[in-house]
Amino acid sequence: MSDLLDDPTPGQNAPEFTVSEISGEVKRTLESTFGRIRVRGEVGRVFKARSGHLYYDIKDDRNVLACTTWKGQVAGLSVVPEEGLEVIVTGRLTAFGAQSKYNMNVEEVAVAGQGALMALLEKRKKQLEAEGLFAPERKKPLPYLPGIIGVVTSPSGAVIRDILHRLRDRFPRKVLVWPVAVQGSNCAPEVTRAIEGFNRMTPGGALPRPDLIIVARGGGSIEDLWGFNEEIVARAAAASDIPLISAVGHETDTTLIDFVSDRRAPTPTAAAELAVPVRLDLLGWSENQGARLARAAGQAVQLRRQRLNDLSRALPRPETLLETPRQRLDQASDGLPRALTSVVQRRRVQLSEAAASLRPSTLRQLVAGRTDRLRNLSSRLSLRPIQQEIQRRQDRITQLGQRLDTVQRQRLDRQRQQLSAAGRQLEILSYKATLERGYAVVRSGQTVITTRAAAEKAGPLEIEFKDGRLDLSDALAPATKTGGGGASTAKPKASKPKAKPKSSPDDGEQGSLF
Repeated sequence: MSDLLDDPTPGQNAPEFTVSEISGEVKRTLESTFGRIRVRGEVGRVFKARSGHLYYDIKDDRNVLACTTWKGQVAGLSVVPEEGLEVIVTGRLTAFGAQSKYNMNVEEVAVAGQGALMALLEKRKKQLEAEGLFAPERKKPLPYLPGIIGVVTSPSGAVIRDILHRLRDRFPRKVLVWPVAVQGSNCAPEVTRAIEGFNRMTPGGALPRPDLIIVARGGGSIEDLWGFNEEIVARAAAASDIPLISAVGHETDTTLIDFVSDRRAPTPTAAAELAVPVRLDLLGWSENQGARLARAAGQAVQLRRQRLNDLSRALPRPETLLETPRQRLDQASDGLPRALTSVVQRRRVQLSEAAASLRPSTLRQLVAGRTDRLRNLSSRLSLRPIQQEIQRRQDRITQLGQRLDTVQRQRLDRQRQQLSAAGRQLEILSYKATLERGYAVVRSGQTVITTRAAAEKAGPLEIEFKDGRLDLSDALAPATKTGGGGASTAKPKASKPKAKPKSSPDDGEQGSLF
Protein backbone atom coordinates (compact mmCIF):
# COMPACT_ATOMS: atom_id res chain seq x y z
CA MET A 1 0.00 0.00 0.00
CA SER A 2 2.87 2.35 0.73
CA ASP A 3 4.36 1.60 -2.74
CA LEU A 4 1.18 2.86 -4.42
CA LEU A 5 1.20 6.14 -2.45
CA ASP A 6 4.92 6.91 -2.86
CA ASP A 7 5.90 9.48 -5.56
CA PRO A 8 7.71 8.09 -8.56
CA THR A 9 11.30 8.98 -9.36
CA PRO A 10 11.54 12.68 -10.32
CA GLY A 11 11.49 13.21 -14.09
CA GLN A 12 9.86 9.92 -15.02
CA ASN A 13 6.55 11.64 -15.95
CA ALA A 14 8.27 14.33 -18.25
CA PRO A 15 7.48 13.94 -21.99
CA GLU A 16 10.20 12.61 -24.33
CA PHE A 17 11.29 14.64 -27.42
CA THR A 18 13.34 13.63 -30.44
CA VAL A 19 16.30 15.79 -31.38
CA SER A 20 14.44 17.22 -34.38
CA GLU A 21 11.37 17.96 -32.26
CA ILE A 22 13.32 19.87 -29.64
CA SER A 23 15.30 21.77 -32.33
CA GLY A 24 12.07 22.74 -34.10
CA GLU A 25 10.48 23.81 -30.82
CA VAL A 26 13.48 25.99 -29.98
CA LYS A 27 13.37 27.59 -33.44
CA ARG A 28 9.64 28.33 -33.19
CA THR A 29 10.10 29.77 -29.69
CA LEU A 30 12.91 32.08 -30.87
CA GLU A 31 11.07 33.26 -33.98
CA SER A 32 7.81 33.86 -32.09
CA THR A 33 9.45 35.61 -29.16
CA PHE A 34 11.93 37.69 -31.21
CA GLY A 35 9.92 38.16 -34.41
CA ARG A 36 11.59 41.42 -35.52
CA ILE A 37 14.24 43.09 -33.39
CA ARG A 38 16.95 45.72 -33.60
CA VAL A 39 20.39 45.02 -32.13
CA ARG A 40 23.22 47.50 -31.62
CA GLY A 41 26.83 46.41 -31.57
CA GLU A 42 30.23 46.46 -33.26
CA VAL A 43 30.81 44.51 -36.45
CA GLY A 44 33.32 41.72 -35.98
CA ARG A 45 34.43 39.13 -38.50
CA VAL A 46 32.92 39.65 -41.99
CA PHE A 47 32.88 36.87 -44.60
CA LYS A 48 31.22 36.91 -48.03
CA ALA A 49 30.66 33.38 -49.36
CA ARG A 50 31.13 32.40 -52.97
CA SER A 51 27.36 31.98 -53.23
CA GLY A 52 26.87 35.69 -52.42
CA HIS A 53 25.61 35.25 -48.83
CA LEU A 54 27.13 37.57 -46.19
CA TYR A 55 28.18 36.20 -42.78
CA TYR A 56 29.36 38.48 -39.97
CA ASP A 57 29.28 38.98 -36.19
CA ILE A 58 27.77 41.70 -34.00
CA LYS A 59 29.49 41.92 -30.62
CA ASP A 60 29.80 43.97 -27.45
CA ASP A 61 32.34 43.70 -24.67
CA ARG A 62 31.03 40.28 -23.50
CA ASN A 63 29.04 38.39 -26.15
CA VAL A 64 28.88 37.75 -29.88
CA LEU A 65 25.78 37.38 -32.06
CA ALA A 66 26.17 35.59 -35.42
CA CYS A 67 24.37 37.36 -38.27
CA THR A 68 23.48 36.31 -41.81
CA THR A 69 22.29 38.34 -44.78
CA TRP A 70 21.25 36.25 -47.76
CA LYS A 71 22.32 37.02 -51.31
CA GLY A 72 18.96 38.52 -52.26
CA GLN A 73 19.02 40.80 -49.18
CA VAL A 74 22.56 42.19 -49.66
CA ALA A 75 21.51 44.60 -52.44
CA GLY A 76 18.93 46.17 -50.14
CA LEU A 77 21.41 47.08 -47.39
CA SER A 78 22.02 50.82 -47.14
CA VAL A 79 25.36 50.17 -45.42
CA VAL A 80 27.55 47.15 -46.05
CA PRO A 81 28.96 45.86 -42.73
CA GLU A 82 32.69 46.45 -42.23
CA GLU A 83 34.81 45.19 -39.38
CA GLY A 84 35.03 47.68 -36.50
CA LEU A 85 31.93 49.65 -37.54
CA GLU A 86 29.27 50.30 -34.87
CA VAL A 87 25.89 49.55 -36.40
CA ILE A 88 22.23 48.90 -35.61
CA VAL A 89 20.97 45.79 -37.39
CA THR A 90 17.32 44.94 -37.94
CA GLY A 91 16.02 41.41 -38.51
CA ARG A 92 14.74 38.30 -36.78
CA LEU A 93 16.30 35.57 -34.68
CA THR A 94 16.28 32.00 -35.92
CA ALA A 95 17.97 28.72 -35.08
CA PHE A 96 19.99 26.23 -37.12
CA GLY A 97 19.23 22.86 -35.59
CA ALA A 98 21.85 20.93 -37.56
CA GLN A 99 24.57 22.62 -35.53
CA SER A 100 22.59 23.65 -32.41
CA LYS A 101 23.23 27.33 -33.16
CA TYR A 102 21.10 30.40 -33.32
CA ASN A 103 21.76 33.50 -35.39
CA MET A 104 20.09 36.62 -36.65
CA ASN A 105 18.88 37.09 -40.21
CA VAL A 106 19.64 40.80 -40.86
CA GLU A 107 17.50 42.71 -43.34
CA GLU A 108 18.76 46.26 -42.67
CA VAL A 109 22.05 47.75 -41.41
CA ALA A 110 22.32 51.33 -40.17
CA VAL A 111 25.35 53.12 -38.77
CA ALA A 112 24.97 53.88 -35.07
CA GLY A 113 25.45 57.63 -35.04
CA GLN A 114 27.25 60.23 -37.18
CA GLY A 115 30.54 59.64 -35.35
CA ALA A 116 30.65 56.07 -36.61
CA LEU A 117 29.95 57.26 -40.15
CA MET A 118 32.80 59.76 -39.97
CA ALA A 119 35.11 57.06 -38.60
CA LEU A 120 34.17 54.74 -41.47
CA LEU A 121 34.64 57.55 -43.98
CA GLU A 122 38.07 58.34 -42.56
CA LYS A 123 39.05 54.68 -42.77
CA ARG A 124 38.05 54.42 -46.42
CA LYS A 125 39.74 57.70 -47.19
CA LYS A 126 43.06 56.49 -45.76
CA GLN A 127 42.79 53.20 -47.66
CA LEU A 128 42.17 54.86 -51.04
CA GLU A 129 44.84 57.47 -50.38
CA ALA A 130 47.36 54.73 -49.63
CA GLU A 131 46.56 53.18 -53.02
CA GLY A 132 47.42 56.46 -54.76
CA LEU A 133 43.91 57.30 -56.00
CA PHE A 134 44.15 60.85 -54.63
CA ALA A 135 47.53 61.61 -56.28
CA PRO A 136 47.49 64.87 -58.30
CA GLU A 137 49.59 63.40 -61.12
CA ARG A 138 46.89 60.88 -62.04
CA LYS A 139 44.18 63.54 -62.47
CA LYS A 140 43.31 64.31 -66.10
CA PRO A 141 42.95 67.86 -67.45
CA LEU A 142 39.46 69.00 -68.40
CA PRO A 143 38.77 69.65 -72.11
CA TYR A 144 38.59 73.38 -72.90
CA LEU A 145 35.38 73.09 -74.92
CA PRO A 146 33.76 69.62 -74.70
CA GLY A 147 31.44 68.66 -77.52
CA ILE A 148 29.24 66.36 -75.40
CA ILE A 149 28.78 66.47 -71.61
CA GLY A 150 27.47 63.48 -69.67
CA VAL A 151 25.57 64.27 -66.44
CA VAL A 152 24.98 61.62 -63.74
CA THR A 153 22.16 62.84 -61.48
CA SER A 154 18.47 62.52 -60.72
CA PRO A 155 16.33 63.61 -63.70
CA SER A 156 13.58 65.04 -61.48
CA GLY A 157 15.61 67.29 -59.20
CA ALA A 158 16.57 70.94 -59.48
CA VAL A 159 20.23 70.00 -60.07
CA ILE A 160 19.81 69.03 -63.73
CA ARG A 161 17.78 72.19 -64.42
CA ASP A 162 20.49 74.38 -62.88
CA ILE A 163 23.20 72.66 -64.94
CA LEU A 164 21.27 72.94 -68.22
CA HIS A 165 20.39 76.59 -67.52
CA ARG A 166 24.00 77.50 -66.77
CA LEU A 167 25.29 75.68 -69.87
CA ARG A 168 22.69 77.47 -72.01
CA ASP A 169 23.82 80.85 -70.66
CA ARG A 170 27.55 80.25 -70.97
CA PHE A 171 28.05 78.00 -74.03
CA PRO A 172 25.29 75.64 -75.28
CA ARG A 173 26.55 72.06 -75.54
CA LYS A 174 24.98 68.64 -76.12
CA VAL A 175 24.11 66.96 -72.80
CA LEU A 176 23.51 63.24 -72.11
CA VAL A 177 21.71 62.62 -68.80
CA TRP A 178 22.09 59.24 -67.09
CA PRO A 179 19.29 59.07 -64.47
CA VAL A 180 20.30 57.59 -61.10
CA ALA A 181 19.11 57.53 -57.52
CA VAL A 182 21.10 60.13 -55.57
CA GLN A 183 20.41 58.67 -52.11
CA GLY A 184 19.40 55.39 -50.53
CA SER A 185 20.60 51.87 -51.06
CA ASN A 186 20.42 52.07 -54.88
CA CYS A 187 22.54 55.22 -55.12
CA ALA A 188 26.03 53.68 -55.09
CA PRO A 189 25.44 50.86 -57.63
CA GLU A 190 23.51 53.10 -60.03
CA VAL A 191 26.14 55.86 -59.97
CA THR A 192 28.85 53.25 -60.51
CA ARG A 193 27.01 51.77 -63.50
CA ALA A 194 26.46 55.24 -64.96
CA ILE A 195 30.17 56.16 -64.85
CA GLU A 196 31.19 52.81 -66.30
CA GLY A 197 28.43 53.02 -68.94
CA PHE A 198 29.62 56.42 -70.20
CA ASN A 199 33.17 55.05 -70.50
CA ARG A 200 32.00 52.03 -72.50
CA MET A 201 30.32 54.18 -75.18
CA THR A 202 31.98 54.34 -78.61
CA PRO A 203 33.34 57.74 -79.70
CA GLY A 204 31.34 58.95 -82.70
CA GLY A 205 28.77 56.14 -82.42
CA ALA A 206 25.00 56.33 -82.64
CA LEU A 207 25.01 57.47 -79.01
CA PRO A 208 28.38 59.26 -78.87
CA ARG A 209 30.72 59.02 -75.92
CA PRO A 210 30.84 62.22 -73.82
CA ASP A 211 34.01 64.28 -73.55
CA LEU A 212 33.31 65.21 -69.91
CA ILE A 213 31.29 63.68 -67.05
CA ILE A 214 29.59 65.64 -64.25
CA VAL A 215 28.39 63.70 -61.18
CA ALA A 216 26.03 66.06 -59.35
CA ARG A 217 23.65 66.10 -56.39
CA GLY A 218 22.15 68.77 -54.16
CA GLY A 219 22.96 69.25 -50.50
CA GLY A 220 21.86 66.99 -47.66
CA SER A 221 22.93 65.26 -44.49
CA ILE A 222 25.81 62.84 -44.32
CA GLU A 223 23.34 59.97 -44.44
CA ASP A 224 21.77 61.37 -47.63
CA LEU A 225 25.18 61.78 -49.27
CA TRP A 226 26.53 58.44 -48.05
CA GLY A 227 26.06 56.73 -51.43
CA PHE A 228 28.88 58.92 -52.83
CA ASN A 229 31.16 57.74 -50.00
CA GLU A 230 30.91 54.11 -51.04
CA GLU A 231 34.13 52.49 -52.21
CA ILE A 232 32.66 51.23 -55.50
CA VAL A 233 31.70 54.78 -56.52
CA ALA A 234 35.15 56.15 -55.68
CA ARG A 235 36.92 53.40 -57.59
CA ALA A 236 34.67 53.82 -60.62
CA ALA A 237 35.41 57.57 -60.70
CA ALA A 238 39.14 56.92 -60.35
CA ALA A 239 39.10 54.37 -63.19
CA SER A 240 37.19 56.64 -65.58
CA ASP A 241 39.05 57.42 -68.82
CA ILE A 242 36.79 60.45 -69.34
CA PRO A 243 37.62 63.54 -67.23
CA LEU A 244 35.15 63.76 -64.34
CA ILE A 245 33.86 66.69 -62.26
CA SER A 246 32.22 65.93 -58.90
CA ALA A 247 29.54 68.33 -57.66
CA VAL A 248 27.95 66.56 -54.70
CA GLY A 249 26.27 68.61 -51.98
CA HIS A 250 27.03 72.17 -51.04
CA GLU A 251 30.43 73.79 -50.73
CA THR A 252 30.92 72.54 -47.16
CA ASP A 253 29.98 68.92 -47.99
CA THR A 254 32.84 66.55 -48.81
CA THR A 255 32.55 62.98 -50.10
CA LEU A 256 35.04 60.38 -51.28
CA ILE A 257 34.22 61.02 -54.95
CA ASP A 258 35.50 64.59 -54.50
CA PHE A 259 39.00 63.28 -53.70
CA VAL A 260 39.28 60.87 -56.66
CA SER A 261 37.61 63.04 -59.32
CA ASP A 262 39.68 65.13 -61.72
CA ARG A 263 38.07 68.37 -60.51
CA ARG A 264 35.73 69.18 -57.59
CA ALA A 265 33.02 71.81 -57.94
CA PRO A 266 31.42 73.32 -54.81
CA THR A 267 27.93 73.23 -56.39
CA PRO A 268 26.33 71.74 -59.53
CA THR A 269 26.09 75.24 -61.00
CA ALA A 270 29.81 75.73 -60.47
CA ALA A 271 30.41 72.40 -62.21
CA ALA A 272 28.66 73.72 -65.32
CA GLU A 273 30.84 76.85 -65.14
CA LEU A 274 33.97 74.68 -64.94
CA ALA A 275 32.81 72.57 -67.89
CA VAL A 276 32.52 75.31 -70.53
CA PRO A 277 33.80 78.86 -70.99
CA VAL A 278 31.53 81.90 -71.53
CA ARG A 279 30.66 82.14 -75.22
CA LEU A 280 30.40 85.95 -75.20
CA ASP A 281 33.79 86.21 -73.51
CA LEU A 282 35.28 83.97 -76.19
CA LEU A 283 33.72 86.07 -78.94
CA GLY A 284 35.05 89.25 -77.36
CA TRP A 285 38.48 87.74 -76.88
CA SER A 286 38.48 86.48 -80.48
CA GLU A 287 37.53 89.91 -81.82
CA ASN A 288 40.16 91.55 -79.64
CA GLN A 289 42.81 89.13 -80.87
CA GLY A 290 41.73 89.70 -84.47
CA ALA A 291 42.04 93.45 -84.06
CA ARG A 292 45.45 93.08 -82.43
CA LEU A 293 46.55 90.83 -85.27
CA ALA A 294 45.40 93.33 -87.90
CA ARG A 295 47.18 96.18 -86.10
CA ALA A 296 50.35 94.16 -85.73
CA ALA A 297 50.30 93.17 -89.40
CA GLY A 298 49.76 96.80 -90.50
CA GLN A 299 52.56 98.04 -88.28
CA ALA A 300 54.91 95.33 -89.52
CA VAL A 301 54.20 96.23 -93.17
CA GLN A 302 54.71 99.93 -92.42
CA LEU A 303 58.02 99.28 -90.69
CA ARG A 304 59.24 97.10 -93.57
CA ARG A 305 58.24 99.77 -96.10
CA GLN A 306 60.07 102.46 -94.14
CA ARG A 307 63.15 100.24 -93.87
CA LEU A 308 63.07 99.59 -97.62
CA ASN A 309 62.89 103.30 -98.38
CA ASP A 310 65.83 103.98 -96.08
CA LEU A 311 67.92 101.30 -97.75
CA SER A 312 66.98 102.45 -101.25
CA ARG A 313 68.28 105.95 -100.55
CA ALA A 314 71.71 104.54 -99.72
CA LEU A 315 71.99 102.73 -103.09
CA PRO A 316 73.65 104.55 -106.11
CA ARG A 317 71.70 105.34 -109.27
CA PRO A 318 71.54 102.64 -111.99
CA GLU A 319 73.27 104.95 -114.53
CA THR A 320 76.19 105.39 -112.17
CA LEU A 321 76.56 101.66 -111.72
CA LEU A 322 76.79 101.09 -115.51
CA GLU A 323 79.22 103.89 -116.43
CA THR A 324 82.48 102.09 -115.56
CA PRO A 325 81.52 98.73 -117.18
CA ARG A 326 80.41 100.58 -120.30
CA GLN A 327 83.80 102.34 -120.58
CA ARG A 328 85.66 99.05 -120.16
CA LEU A 329 83.55 97.53 -122.94
CA ASP A 330 84.32 100.41 -125.30
CA GLN A 331 88.06 100.10 -124.65
CA ALA A 332 88.02 96.35 -125.21
CA SER A 333 86.09 96.72 -128.49
CA ASP A 334 88.61 99.31 -129.75
CA GLY A 335 91.64 97.08 -128.99
CA LEU A 336 90.15 93.84 -130.36
CA PRO A 337 91.17 94.27 -134.10
CA ARG A 338 94.74 95.13 -133.22
CA ALA A 339 94.99 92.17 -130.87
CA LEU A 340 93.69 89.76 -133.54
CA THR A 341 96.19 91.02 -136.15
CA SER A 342 99.07 90.70 -133.68
CA VAL A 343 98.13 87.13 -132.75
CA VAL A 344 97.88 86.04 -136.40
CA GLN A 345 101.32 87.47 -137.25
CA ARG A 346 102.91 85.76 -134.26
CA ARG A 347 101.43 82.39 -135.18
CA ARG A 348 102.64 82.78 -138.82
CA VAL A 349 106.22 83.33 -137.63
CA GLN A 350 106.10 80.27 -135.42
CA LEU A 351 104.79 78.16 -138.33
CA SER A 352 107.59 79.34 -140.61
CA GLU A 353 110.23 78.43 -138.05
CA ALA A 354 108.79 74.94 -137.59
CA ALA A 355 108.50 74.33 -141.38
CA ALA A 356 112.14 75.31 -141.96
CA SER A 357 113.36 72.22 -140.06
CA LEU A 358 111.17 69.76 -142.05
CA ARG A 359 113.27 68.88 -145.20
CA PRO A 360 113.16 65.55 -147.23
CA SER A 361 116.81 64.81 -146.57
CA THR A 362 116.28 65.05 -142.86
CA LEU A 363 113.37 62.62 -143.02
CA ARG A 364 115.36 60.12 -145.17
CA GLN A 365 118.21 60.16 -142.66
CA LEU A 366 115.74 59.50 -139.80
CA VAL A 367 114.15 56.55 -141.65
CA ALA A 368 117.56 55.03 -142.48
CA GLY A 369 118.62 55.20 -138.83
CA ARG A 370 115.43 53.49 -137.65
CA THR A 371 115.88 50.77 -140.35
CA ASP A 372 119.41 49.96 -139.16
CA ARG A 373 118.22 49.71 -135.59
CA LEU A 374 115.47 47.31 -136.63
CA ARG A 375 117.97 45.02 -138.41
CA ASN A 376 120.15 44.87 -135.31
CA LEU A 377 117.19 43.90 -133.15
CA SER A 378 116.00 41.17 -135.54
CA SER A 379 119.50 39.63 -135.69
CA ARG A 380 119.58 39.46 -131.91
CA LEU A 381 116.15 37.79 -131.78
CA SER A 382 116.39 33.91 -131.90
CA LEU A 383 113.61 31.56 -133.13
CA ARG A 384 114.67 28.59 -131.01
CA PRO A 385 112.75 29.55 -127.81
CA ILE A 386 109.61 30.03 -129.88
CA GLN A 387 109.98 26.62 -131.47
CA GLN A 388 110.49 25.02 -128.06
CA GLU A 389 107.34 26.67 -126.75
CA ILE A 390 105.39 25.48 -129.79
CA GLN A 391 106.65 21.93 -129.26
CA ARG A 392 105.67 22.03 -125.59
CA ARG A 393 102.18 23.23 -126.49
CA GLN A 394 101.81 20.46 -129.07
CA ASP A 395 102.80 17.81 -126.50
CA ARG A 396 100.25 19.23 -124.08
CA ILE A 397 97.55 19.12 -126.73
CA THR A 398 98.43 15.49 -127.54
CA GLN A 399 98.11 14.49 -123.88
CA LEU A 400 94.79 16.26 -123.54
CA GLY A 401 93.52 14.54 -126.70
CA GLN A 402 94.45 11.12 -125.35
CA ARG A 403 92.68 11.84 -122.06
CA LEU A 404 89.65 13.12 -123.94
CA ASP A 405 89.50 9.93 -126.05
CA THR A 406 89.67 7.79 -122.91
CA VAL A 407 86.91 9.73 -121.17
CA GLN A 408 84.75 9.72 -124.29
CA ARG A 409 85.07 5.92 -124.69
CA GLN A 410 84.17 5.40 -121.02
CA ARG A 411 81.16 7.68 -121.39
CA LEU A 412 80.00 5.89 -124.54
CA ASP A 413 80.36 2.49 -122.82
CA ARG A 414 78.35 3.67 -119.84
CA GLN A 415 75.60 5.12 -122.03
CA ARG A 416 75.56 1.95 -124.16
CA GLN A 417 75.04 -0.11 -120.99
CA GLN A 418 72.25 2.22 -119.84
CA LEU A 419 70.64 1.98 -123.29
CA SER A 420 70.84 -1.83 -123.21
CA ALA A 421 69.29 -1.92 -119.74
CA ALA A 422 66.51 0.43 -120.88
CA GLY A 423 65.90 -1.77 -123.95
CA ARG A 424 65.63 -4.86 -121.79
CA GLN A 425 63.25 -3.11 -119.46
CA LEU A 426 61.25 -1.90 -122.48
CA GLU A 427 61.02 -5.44 -123.79
CA ILE A 428 59.86 -6.62 -120.38
CA LEU A 429 57.18 -3.93 -120.22
CA SER A 430 56.23 -4.19 -123.92
CA TYR A 431 52.94 -5.76 -124.87
CA LYS A 432 54.88 -8.03 -127.29
CA ALA A 433 56.04 -10.08 -124.33
CA THR A 434 52.35 -10.62 -123.58
CA LEU A 435 51.80 -11.66 -127.18
CA GLU A 436 54.48 -14.34 -126.72
CA ARG A 437 52.29 -15.91 -124.05
CA GLY A 438 49.41 -16.43 -126.52
CA TYR A 439 47.50 -13.11 -126.33
CA ALA A 440 46.62 -10.82 -129.26
CA VAL A 441 45.83 -7.13 -129.97
CA VAL A 442 42.69 -6.16 -131.90
CA ARG A 443 42.81 -2.98 -134.00
CA SER A 444 40.54 -1.15 -136.38
CA GLY A 445 42.84 0.95 -138.47
CA GLN A 446 44.94 2.86 -135.94
CA THR A 447 42.37 2.44 -133.15
CA VAL A 448 42.81 -0.28 -130.52
CA ILE A 449 39.57 -2.16 -129.82
CA THR A 450 39.11 -3.09 -126.14
CA THR A 451 35.40 -4.05 -125.90
CA ARG A 452 32.91 -6.14 -127.83
CA ALA A 453 30.61 -3.15 -128.35
CA ALA A 454 33.48 -1.20 -129.93
CA ALA A 455 34.29 -4.20 -132.21
CA GLU A 456 30.67 -4.36 -133.45
CA LYS A 457 30.67 -0.65 -134.30
CA ALA A 458 34.16 -0.62 -135.84
CA GLY A 459 35.11 -1.28 -139.46
CA PRO A 460 37.45 -4.00 -140.68
CA LEU A 461 39.36 -5.56 -137.80
CA GLU A 462 42.98 -6.61 -137.62
CA ILE A 463 44.47 -9.01 -135.05
CA GLU A 464 48.11 -8.91 -134.14
CA PHE A 465 49.70 -12.19 -132.93
CA LYS A 466 53.22 -12.85 -131.81
CA ASP A 467 54.25 -13.93 -135.32
CA GLY A 468 52.39 -11.28 -137.35
CA ARG A 469 49.11 -9.54 -138.05
CA LEU A 470 45.90 -11.02 -139.51
CA ASP A 471 43.38 -8.87 -141.41
CA LEU A 472 39.90 -10.29 -140.67
CA SER A 473 38.48 -8.85 -143.89
CA ASP A 474 40.94 -11.03 -145.87
CA ALA A 475 40.38 -14.06 -143.63
CA LEU A 476 36.61 -13.96 -144.09
CA ALA A 477 36.69 -13.36 -147.85
CA PRO A 478 36.35 -17.12 -148.78
CA ALA A 479 33.21 -17.27 -146.65
CA THR A 480 31.45 -14.66 -148.81
CA LYS A 481 28.60 -16.11 -150.80
CA THR A 482 27.06 -14.72 -154.00
CA GLY A 483 23.57 -15.41 -155.31
CA GLY A 484 20.28 -13.89 -156.33
CA GLY A 485 22.01 -11.33 -158.50
CA GLY A 486 23.78 -9.82 -155.53
CA ALA A 487 26.49 -10.49 -152.97
CA SER A 488 25.86 -11.22 -149.33
CA THR A 489 28.43 -11.49 -146.61
CA ALA A 490 27.95 -13.99 -143.85
CA LYS A 491 28.53 -12.35 -140.50
CA PRO A 492 30.56 -14.57 -138.25
CA LYS A 493 28.89 -15.62 -135.08
CA ALA A 494 30.22 -13.72 -132.12
CA SER A 495 31.75 -15.93 -129.58
CA LYS A 496 31.52 -15.40 -125.86
CA PRO A 497 34.48 -13.26 -124.78
CA LYS A 498 36.95 -14.88 -122.54
CA ALA A 499 38.15 -13.48 -119.25
CA LYS A 500 40.26 -10.44 -119.94
CA PRO A 501 43.78 -10.74 -118.52
CA LYS A 502 45.70 -7.88 -117.05
CA SER A 503 47.38 -5.96 -119.87
CA SER A 504 50.72 -4.17 -119.92
CA PRO A 505 51.27 -0.67 -121.37
CA ASP A 506 53.50 -0.38 -124.44
CA ASP A 507 54.97 3.00 -125.52
CA GLY A 508 52.05 5.00 -124.12
CA GLU A 509 49.16 2.87 -125.65
CA GLN A 510 47.00 0.03 -124.23
CA GLY A 511 45.58 -2.74 -126.42
CA SER A 512 43.04 -5.51 -126.09
CA LEU A 513 44.83 -8.78 -125.32
CA PHE A 514 43.05 -12.11 -125.44
